[in-house]
Amino acid sequence: MRWTTFRLLNSDVDRVGLVVGDQIHALEAGLALLDLLGDDGERLRRVGEQVMRNPVEVFPLRDVRLRPPIPRPPTVRDFYAFEQHVRAARQRRGLDMDPDWYRLPVFYFSNPYATIGPDDDVPVPPGCQELDFELEVAAIVGRGGSDLDPAQAERCIAGFTILNDWSARDLQRREMRLSLGPVKGKDFATSLGPFLVTTDELEPYRKDRAYDLTMTARVNGVEYSRASLADIYWSFGEMLAYASRGTRIEPGDVVGSGTCGTGCILELSLVHGAEAYPWLKPGDEVQLSVDRLGTLKNRVVEGSALRPVRNES
Repeated sequence: MRWTTFRLLNSDVDRVGLVVGDQIHALEAGLALLDLLGDDGERLRRVGEQVMRNPVEVFPLRDVRLRPPIPRPPTVRDFYAFEQHVRAARQRRGLDMDPDWYRLPVFYFSNPYATIGPDDDVPVPPGCQELDFELEVAAIVGRGGSDLDPAQAERCIAGFTILNDWSARDLQRREMRLSLGPVKGKDFATSLGPFLVTTDELEPYRKDRAYDLTMTARVNGVEYSRASLADIYWSFGEMLAYASRGTRIEPGDVVGSGTCGTGCILELSLVHGAEAYPWLKPGDEVQLSVDRLGTLKNRVVEGSALRPVRNES
């Protein structure tokens, strides 16, 4: 099943619906997708079957504005799970692979308040000159738990969506020289969508540690990136198990895969040069597509001016 959160074009009220072909079979107003989580996916399936038989309302997809599937997730964790991307990023800093990367599925916490959906504009963050996209897949937690093993954690996943982990590379680089972060290099925008696709839809494509789903990125219609989710080193079960260690994961939590190989300008410019792959600028349109999950599109726009935290004399 494909679930979405949406708004009618003349409304600022979020609605939830099941996507059937090019239509949305809507639930009653007031329900959020988060309300349908909390178990092994049985409620999602049951409500989905009911709404297909007797939808409250039906809307053409073209007549709505899609929102992030979970507009305000409790947490957003983003992992670092594709070896090709990690190796390229470390090479740029003159570093070899750290052996611990193969032992610890590390992540950082991003900003739930900065979650945006398909077709939302992305303002350039203040002071940024090196804006980048990052092509990822995210798991949406459907059932909470703590100190899980990977098999238990895998069963906690309600479904998957596309994630763009926008990055201000120059801000990120400066912050992380202080051995903390990323902070303002990351917390200005995270795109999610267009749908939450339940795990049963993807099971026929299971391969190795994930699914054999082609992931592509285009900038202004030109293909930049191509990879497969099956190339991932850490499974989502392993990542969620690590996230739950000594704490909890909860329904609606977003868990990003990290950038796939070739899935950002940072990596591409290292291999092919900055002239071939310049940083993003206002007016650029970034389109991320993943087999079975859909397409997530956003446009870069001018941002606000940089305001110093402290006036320096």
